[in-house]
Amino acid sequence: MKPIELARKMSALQEREKAQSAYLDVLRQEDKTPEEELEAAVYLFCSGADYRAPFFTLISLYNRGESKEDCLSILTQGFYDPNKKQMKRQYEKNCKMLEKYPYLFRKDFLPFKELPLRFYPYGENSYMPYDVESDQFKGPYHPKRQVISRNFFRDLDKPILADDVFSQYELEYLNDNVRKSEWVGRENHIYLHYTSWPVFCAYLQCLDLRPLLERKKVVFLMEDEIGQYPIDFKARFGIDYSQYPVKPVGIREVTRLIWHTQLSSHNGGDFFNEILYGHPNVISYISIMHDSLMESLKNQKDMINEKKTVKAKECSEARIRELRALRPVTLKDILVADFLGHNVLNANLDPAARITPAIMLQPHFHNMIFELRLDTTKSAAVLLSKEYDEIHNNPLFRQFKYIKTFTPLRRLTTSYGATVRFMENDRKDDQVYSDVLLERVLNRSFMVDPQDILYRDSILVRFEDGKLNPTATFKALAAFLDLPYTESMTYCSDKTGMNPESYQGNVRGFDPASVYRTYDEYADDAERALIEALMKDVYKEYGYNFQYYHGEEITEEWLNETLSRCDCLYRKIREVLPTAYQKKREDLSKELNVDLEDDEERAIEEYLTQMRENRRQVAQTLLKGLQFVNQNGQPLHFMKMLELDPALLERPLYH
Repeated sequence: MKPIELARKMSALQEREKAQSAYLDVLRQEDKTPEEELEAAVYLFCSGADYRAPFFTLISLYNRGESKEDCLSILTQGFYDPNKKQMKRQYEKNCKMLEKYPYLFRKDFLPFKELPLRFYPYGENSYMPYDVESDQFKGPYHPKRQVISRNFFRDLDKPILADDVFSQYELEYLNDNVRKSEWVGRENHIYLHYTSWPVFCAYLQCLDLRPLLERKKVVFLMEDEIGQYPIDFKARFGIDYSQYPVKPVGIREVTRLIWHTQLSSHNGGDFFNEILYGHPNVISYISIMHDSLMESLKNQKDMINEKKTVKAKECSEARIRELRALRPVTLKDILVADFLGHNVLNANLDPAARITPAIMLQPHFHNMIFELRLDTTKSAAVLLSKEYDEIHNNPLFRQFKYIKTFTPLRRLTTSYGATVRFMENDRKDDQVYSDVLLERVLNRSFMVDPQDILYRDSILVRFEDGKLNPTATFKALAAFLDLPYTESMTYCSDKTGMNPESYQGNVRGFDPASVYRTYDEYADDAERALIEALMKDVYKEYGYNFQYYHGEEITEEWLNETLSRCDCLYRKIREVLPTAYQKKREDLSKELNVDLEDDEERAIEEYLTQMRENRRQVAQTLLKGLQFVNQNGQPLHFMKMLELDPALLERPLYH
């Protein structure tokens, strides 16, 4: 029975849920007719199903010229009319405020009924604009979507100028991050140019301009008024901003965070810190252990709240006094005060910059450890990570209003070898190696949860691109982070004393030697082939070619044979286990005051056997082609990769 026939039958039997399910199947079909689409949409809408499927179906039908009168009638009655009065009130409220605003030079606002766009709400802060003139619905409009979509601060030689900004989030972002002219001692308004006066008026139905108008930072330029940019405020309004002294940036002025995420251990993150460190609009620090950072911030916060003396080791006395005047003091306040008050960290800042500095932070863990939790069908899996949860639940990050997230990625087999090398060089006598290969193939922290605010505005940057094509990479990264591309991004500007050369084999700056290291002493070909085979989708998504896996079918026989040849890490573990067991046995004997004896060789073999079995089980599970989902069952998506301008490439793209 066809889906449409089943749907009609279930509808006739008043089996509402079954009918809804069948009509949804109709909409998923490729060979459905427009009449069937309309029938399915109408039933779903009228029966109280999730409104999104019928909403977008009706819009699609209308734009294709199918049953236009019926579609528009349903959409208008169901979505536009219930919200019309509210949108008219918002429009009139904005017009009333703008009529009194000194830096809008046009006041002939259109009557509400003559606006060229009608907005059909279909969710919280989500609209589908209908263009009256073209008689078409346009793409979705999300005024409060938490994404900065363009490089507003590309050029700071002149006041900020931007065309057709209709995002409430971006308008508030500009207002919060461009400093007042009086604070920088020069003309520094935000010039918003709108290419169509009627369209600007139309968007006043959805925007709230009050936050922008109160501070009078914005100059609105309509259509050909762009010729007035930039305005001489002294000549035109009698305001001479040069008479004002530069005002130091206040703690609460800093609202944006550049979160440099740790994808895994030894992933090339320090390289990006080295290059971004000296940026005149960024305050950054070397990667710092997450636990140490939070302990320090919480201790300082407690001392401020309890009015105890705070040692001005990192934070200056002036910033401590400023902190004491804030109520309530947040972890973000403490962090910003520490950064602003640290003479070394802010030595490169431009004190008269047009914009407030961004805080760049890389909270670090020893490694990012993930586990799989399979659903009942074993076709989907939730990724569980204590480290991810610590970041996700950390109030510090959510106290920043604007977050840009970037994640470095290094070739997986290379970062694996580097991890084993570090593990061997840094091992303590009582330390037992974990299966870092298994940890690597389970690590999918480059997959984004669309419901997580920390990743809504995120990008993945390949380590190899930064080393081999630094100009293209860092110009693109600066654009994503909404920073100007400055001279400081053309060399290793780190001055904190961090010296990767102190770790054998590491190199500073743009030296590409680390790109081509294979770490053969720390990884064998079978281990690397296994990583590539289990992460095929990752290699494809981010443009890496296979070096050890040759694309053959991964059968049970192939897996068993490859696992049997994985020896390098096991051998290193086998070498350190006797010393580790001896140390642990001695410590436990002293603690219990008894002489402990055990079969050391048997214990070691059991440890390695269990490790091998765990690796086999995980490999077999991953090879089933799992769908990775969040805790609510929603699919995770690959983080978008930074796109480079081909004209700026100095070398061919790394593969």
